[in-house]
Amino acid sequence: RENSSENILSSANRLLLHEGRLMLAESTRLLDVYLFLFDDFLLITKIKRNKKKYGGSDTSLIPVCPSLTPELQSFIREGGFCTVLDQPIPLDRLILKNVEPI
Repeated sequence: RENSSENILSSANRLLLHEGRLMLAESTRLLDVYLFLFDDFLLITKIKRNKKKYGGSDTSLIPVCPSLTPELQSFIREGGFCTVLDQPIPLDRLILKNVEPI
């Protein structure tokens, strides 16, 4: 969307509290997602895998942000990437519920 969403994601005061993989039940299918929980919103991204490997045979040379978890760094080195699935969910609008595992 054409708005000031750049400012939403680039706050210098934002803290990343937790991140990790999750399977999201979306109507009739399961979606492999990666969540980023910040101190002010939850960001849900869809995990995508490149068909082709990035670069040559030595993928250890691909620059990856050191603050990412080793799991996400490895995924990126293998040619994977995350795309934002939907708008960030502000934590003041988020309701958490315990559900029984499937």
